[in-house]
Amino acid sequence: MNEHVPTVTVVAAEQRLVALNTIVAAFAADPLVRWMIPQADTYLTHAAQMYDNFGGAAFDAGTAFEIDGYAGAALWVPPANDDHSDDGAAVSELLTKIVAEERLEEVGSVLGEMEAYHPSEPCWYLPLIGVDPCHQGRGLGAQLMKYALAKCDEAGLPAYLESSNPANISLYERHGFEVMGKIQSATSPAVHPMYRAAR
Repeated sequence: MNEHVPTVTVVAAEQRLVALNTIVAAFAADPLVRWMIPQADTYLTHAAQMYDNFGGAAFDAGTAFEIDGYAGAALWVPPANDDHSDDGAAVSELLTKIVAEERLEEVGSVLGEMEAYHPSEPCWYLPLIGVDPCHQGRGLGAQLMKYALAKCDEAGLPAYLESSNPANISLYERHGFEVMGKIQSATSPAVHPMYRAAR
């Protein structure tokens, strides 16, 4: 009997929304995201657009990856595309529409701190990685991670991410990431910027 081995492939341009929807499902209970957007309707209506604004450069760079028929997806932004100036405006504009007015300033300050931790040297940046909850626990996230980190290592470059869910920190540490600090505002959950040195 042939055992099914999940493979990682590059997301095709016409499958962009399919990959984004996997991330929407994966982040449905993410502490940071749902602190920003606690209403299910608002989250489900706007999340794909928000994630596209945040990590969409990966699609254009050919570094958006999916595994096992979109059971999981990862948006990696390589150094040449890692320019936040274009997507920053789109992110802010959408958040202004969907985040409660009384929380906007706090959300802005958390995102600003995340930006401040971003390494200044060229690195691969992982804004988003997620596995659909009904496919979690099969090691797909780890496989997605290994696949992209092999590319970082080939290029001899460091990698960077922000963990918005403390439950994922140990997974990232197993892949060589180290916590750089902790970002937290008065009411926000903690976000941990993590760095993996070039090897």
